[in-house]
Amino acid sequence: MSISPEREQRVLDSVPTGLLINGHWRPAASARIFDVEDPSTGKVLMSVADATAEDGMAALNAAADAQESWAAVPPRDRGEILRRAFELVTERTEDFALLMTLEMGKPLAEARGEVTYAAEFLRWFSEEAVRAFGRYSIAPDGKSRLLVQKKPVGPCLLITPWNFPLAMATRKIAPAVAAGCTMILKPAKLTPLTSMLFAAVMQEAGLPAGVLNVISSSSAGATTGPLIRDPRLRKLSFTGSTEIGRQLLSAASGTVLRTSMELGGNAPFIVFDDADLDAAVDGAMKAKLRNMGEACTAANRFIVHEAVADEFARRFASKMSGMTIARGTEDGSTVGPLIDVKSRDKVHSLVTDAVAAGAEAIIGGSPVDGPGYFYSPTILTGVAEGSRILAEEIFGPVAPIVTFSTEADAVRLANNSEYGLVAYVFTTDLSRGLRMGEKLETGMLGLNAGVISNAAAPFGGVKQSGLGREGGLEGIEEYLYTQYIGIADPTNDS
Repeated sequence: MSISPEREQRVLDSVPTGLLINGHWRPAASARIFDVEDPSTGKVLMSVADATAEDGMAALNAAADAQESWAAVPPRDRGEILRRAFELVTERTEDFALLMTLEMGKPLAEARGEVTYAAEFLRWFSEEAVRAFGRYSIAPDGKSRLLVQKKPVGPCLLITPWNFPLAMATRKIAPAVAAGCTMILKPAKLTPLTSMLFAAVMQEAGLPAGVLNVISSSSAGATTGPLIRDPRLRKLSFTGSTEIGRQLLSAASGTVLRTSMELGGNAPFIVFDDADLDAAVDGAMKAKLRNMGEACTAANRFIVHEAVADEFARRFASKMSGMTIARGTEDGSTVGPLIDVKSRDKVHSLVTDAVAAGAEAIIGGSPVDGPGYFYSPTILTGVAEGSRILAEEIFGPVAPIVTFSTEADAVRLANNSEYGLVAYVFTTDLSRGLRMGEKLETGMLGLNAGVISNAAAPFGGVKQSGLGREGGLEGIEEYLYTQYIGIADPTNDS
């Protein structure tokens, strides 16, 4: 059943529209606002406060002032706040899912899945809060004792993208809370509403004033630039494009600011001739069409053995043709809109460029007429090596297929990218799968699996896909620093 306009409005009415600074929701200092649109219609959903540099500095002041007292809160207490937040988010699954569908466009079924995934970071790090272990040991020469402890880095600036509004917020906020860090969250201007509702839930869960501050802004650079230059800020965590990541890394060098960067991807999806093709197609649907392809983990290049390429493409096209393109709130929707017209136009330019170079669109290949920013699920065969579509992150429901003949050729094609976030390999030969894991230049690998994201696993890439890891045992380490204390030998009483 489709969602009624009244239900949509009730959820929108529950979202704070101001800036969260030191525990209070307030307008921007300039009183400016900006609009948030529904990408399936192009219509304005609501308007929110548009933070300035002055507001950003007020948020940093609040975070810096709260840091000492928050770091002194027992780890168990910090964990209990996260656990309550997990329960509250889970209870409000339908509200969060609908809100994400409205402002980002993904179908409701996918949005519900994101709520589950996002909540798991709250539960995982509620348990990790009490496990930031140090160590005590005797020095090798026996003349002193070595005490190593983990301490919170300090105030953090967290910049999240528009494509997973809840999961990208919890993946950063939860470990920061667990570690004892205060935060300024800058959500994407295209999808700030989910972050605002989540911040209100964190308040309800008992997070003290000043620990989490939220500054929505139409100009990220103007608002966050002064914060990055301020020596009180100790950590920057960014998820977004490699281009912007490079700029932030350059800015962060001024104060040698600790950084985590989860940047672009260009994931190869490799299908060997011994693969279970039904499993490979199922994995391809998940890896390509999840979030309409608007994910850094999306399969970007399909590298298929020449012996099975035609059959794989035929089965893949058959599955794609069964997808329903519609507003995410509509019953049966499986493919929502792209985030804006600029994104849709970029996807189409990549497709037309590939076709001009000799590729064939066996399904799709064009935008969808009507309101909103929809693009037809597309499969391209005969894609020429060197095409833009194989080098650039597509961020849309388009699957370009190239073929290979040998394992070495597959490795060469897969590694021919500045990115190295995730790869997917389908083969029934376990030895080959493990061998590919050793040869592929990637931070993550899906072996006979099209979705591998998990709160208990370290998420991150190599090369120009980023620095650091989010989730897993490694996730909290990004918000801790190591302090060593040398202690005189307590057994020497001379």
